[in-house]
Amino acid sequence: MTDFPSLIRLLTQNNVEFILIGGAAATAHGSARLTQDLDVVYRRIPDNVGRLAASLDPHSPYLRDAPPGLPFRFDVETITRGLNFTLVTDLGDLDLFGEITGGGRYEDLLPHTIMLELFGTSCRCLGLKRLIEVKRAAGRPRDLEAVAELEALLEMKERQS
Repeated sequence: MTDFPSLIRLLTQNNVEFILIGGAAATAHGSARLTQDLDVVYRRIPDNVGRLAASLDPHSPYLRDAPPGLPFRFDVETITRGLNFTLVTDLGDLDLFGEITGGGRYEDLLPHTIMLELFGTSCRCLGLKRLIEVKRAAGRPRDLEAVAELEALLEMKERQS
């Protein structure tokens, strides 16, 4: 089971620049759907990649669904040479995206974020309108199912404003 509070605090306390996306972002906006992993888009600049690698190192990051014993080192070089990583850690499942379909990179998404207070810490979360757009662009059945609920939440929030 993923420890969402600990993962979010770990990243924020280590000054990792990231944007909360996916199911956790939907939940932060009021969705009733459950998610099993934490999805984030991380900034791919050297200092941030270093902070990301260092913050996760003590938590045994390993490729999710990879065979046990497969040589894998989650370090600056691996992150720099890769882009997107689906990891299991001792804090739970963490999906790290250098870029996402329909949304792009951290810098592309940044203008579409809001700051949220979650679990006693502030973090960036993809805004509801943009979250709907990237879920629609992903096109997976589970994302498309979530869009209807997110659109209803958006309509409700706009009526309240």
